[in-house]
Amino acid sequence: MSNKKMAFAQQLEQNSKNYYPKDLFDLDAAGDMLTELKNSFGLDTIMTDRHGSIIMVKGDFGDFQPDVVNRPGNKIRVNGRTVCHIYAKYDNVAQENIAAVNRLFGAYMQTIEGFSEKSFLASEQALYIDELEQQAEKEADQAKYSVQTDPLTGLLNRNYFISHMKQLAEREVVPTAAICVNINDWRFVDNNYGEEESDRLIVAVAKILTDKAEECGFENVVIGRVEGDVFYVLLPLTEEEDAKAYCAKIQQACLDFEDEKLAPSIAVGCVMKTNVEENFKEVFSDAEYVMLENKFEIKNAPGYRERLEKGLKKS
Repeated sequence: MSNKKMAFAQQLEQNSKNYYPKDLFDLDAAGDMLTELKNSFGLDTIMTDRHGSIIMVKGDFGDFQPDVVNRPGNKIRVNGRTVCHIYAKYDNVAQENIAAVNRLFGAYMQTIEGFSEKSFLASEQALYIDELEQQAEKEADQAKYSVQTDPLTGLLNRNYFISHMKQLAEREVVPTAAICVNINDWRFVDNNYGEEESDRLIVAVAKILTDKAEECGFENVVIGRVEGDVFYVLLPLTEEEDAKAYCAKIQQACLDFEDEKLAPSIAVGCVMKTNVEENFKEVFSDAEYVMLENKFEIKNAPGYRERLEKGLKKS
């Protein structure tokens, strides 16, 4: 199976064996901390890689040879896999300091392991995003000016959007923000100004969705027009606060839109898919419910109707 088709969790499992301490944390800084434990309290330490090759020694261990198989010492683990061992010798630590030194050394181990885990995940996420970008670019080239796009807006049509959604589900990409966008009172525009103006409204909203996604730096965004006045947006590997910020930006951009007739307004529902077991259909169902609550709030807000009908006064 190629890396592009490999689920993120599988990629983590596969690639974790390729990391060494130097790839995960600053060896000089880690060594300085062990030196301080040696100089201040007499704690002797040896750090090795997963195979037992010595990386640094702080203190006197005589002819001691690390045996990571039978006597592995203290393990630093990342994604469930050992990346290095640290042996500690308390022979030169004063009796009254042993408990305190033990706590300090334990905190050191937790710090190194926690930092290593974050470094590993950040590196793998960057690789995975790069793979998604390459795949997205390929699919975008294939989709451009084809039956896979909506002819009015150039966005993905419903079927092709669902295809992208299924690919993200198969790759187990989480977290992913699922956003439902609905144009408020699109029918009003169609009934009062005609099809040409209602189409122009749809195109204007579609452009806002794409422009703001680019402005926010969402290079892997997936946007589709799934019904006449309904859009779906997927933001892979995006945190909730960033997704909510995007929602606020697109709604504000609609309010800032200047036109003699059109007064774009959108209701938005955003729900995070954080578990690979969750179904996108159910997630978007929840997003639609949130969107309807937002629609009710917007349409009942003071001044909404006046803004919507401003074009009638100029007709």
